[in-house]
Amino acid sequence: MTPNPAIMQAVEHLGYRVTPGDIAAQVGMDIKFAEQGLLALASDAGGHLQVSETGEIAYLFPQNFRGILRNKFLRLRLQDWGRKIWNVLFYLIRISFAILLIASIVLIVVTIALLLIALSSSSSDDNRRSDSRGSAIVIPRLWLPYDWYEVFSPGYRQHQRPSKSQHDRAASKTESHQMNFFEAVFSFLFGDGNPNADLEDRRWQAIATVIRNHRGAIVAEQVTPYLDDIDQGDREEFEAYMLPVLTRFNGRPEVSPEGHLVYHFPELQVTAAENRPQPVAAYLKESLWQFSQATSGQIMLAAGLGLVNLVGAIWLGILLADGAIAAQIGGLVAFVSGIYGVLLAYGIGFLAVPLIRYSWLKLRNARVSARNLARQERAEAFNQGGEALQQKLAYARQFALEVVVDRESIAYTTETDLAEQEYLNANRVDAEWQQRLER
Repeated sequence: MTPNPAIMQAVEHLGYRVTPGDIAAQVGMDIKFAEQGLLALASDAGGHLQVSETGEIAYLFPQNFRGILRNKFLRLRLQDWGRKIWNVLFYLIRISFAILLIASIVLIVVTIALLLIALSSSSSDDNRRSDSRGSAIVIPRLWLPYDWYEVFSPGYRQHQRPSKSQHDRAASKTESHQMNFFEAVFSFLFGDGNPNADLEDRRWQAIATVIRNHRGAIVAEQVTPYLDDIDQGDREEFEAYMLPVLTRFNGRPEVSPEGHLVYHFPELQVTAAENRPQPVAAYLKESLWQFSQATSGQIMLAAGLGLVNLVGAIWLGILLADGAIAAQIGGLVAFVSGIYGVLLAYGIGFLAVPLIRYSWLKLRNARVSARNLARQERAEAFNQGGEALQQKLAYARQFALEVVVDRESIAYTTETDLAEQEYLNANRVDAEWQQRLER
């Protein structure tokens, strides 16, 4: 079984000594998967089990367990290499769109120039004297930034406008992430990925943190600000939306004398070290989809070059309407004439894709805002809870508990031999027997 990367990161973050409840709370993972993953990781990385007198289990890992795994698993090394190779390939794919755009513009401009020269030469043959004095070839001059190095370098930045606030300038600097021109073209076309790709992880981490902060006993209203689709039919009345939470963290419902439901999570109450309440957001907030993380100057440059490419393709099509000219000139002109459909399609698609994506993002962001507002309203409703909610919270506190598997309470560990442990713990065992005899 390949070790779970999320569990390995959590083990490192928690100091290499953890319980399944610690992992489930840190990662937001199903408690059963967390326990299975810890067992597999301890088996593969030379970890140790520590069992308390009450039967609770903690896992102790060596700090170099990643090195042990790398030496043991060739698959992990292959995955690391594959990830590096894919990063390089994906970067080449990203910059290829800008390279194709520049190549398309160059082909179109050079072909138009050759066609205009051919047309001018043909006209001069008919009336050489008059045309030689009055004719001229006018090729439009494309405006380009004064310093190409600044455009293509990773640190290219458009000057900030004085009217922007300090927060906006800091946000713009962070979002642009030193994007160069080639990366900006890809961002202009396809954006920069899903800003909520880790939404489910954040959701379950927040819920687990809320449960841990309340020592393993909560009411449903405490986690509704982190859930979706709870206002459907009987799900809200009978709290059916809590079933996934109970399943993931191995919890169980408890019924108060008044008939209210509270939820108890025994395995999240077990920890390897005493926990302090951790900060958690009042509600789960999704990020709005951003059109592009490129700077406004880079977006304008990409759009401007795309417009130049499309206008040039249309003009080239007009000049190529008479196929005899292309056949007569041959060479590059004949080649471009053969791929003209591709050039025109690329020019149209380069501008159409961002326009369609912009309209789609507006609709998607409206739905994101609606979900955020619904979660915020549920958080406010909990903060303004009435007497019934206070009764539920009071009943839930009866189940609140924290079981710390500290080193003093360990009755058995795989770190040392059993005989040695019995010898070291002889005094404590004698004291326990003496207490029992006295009772």
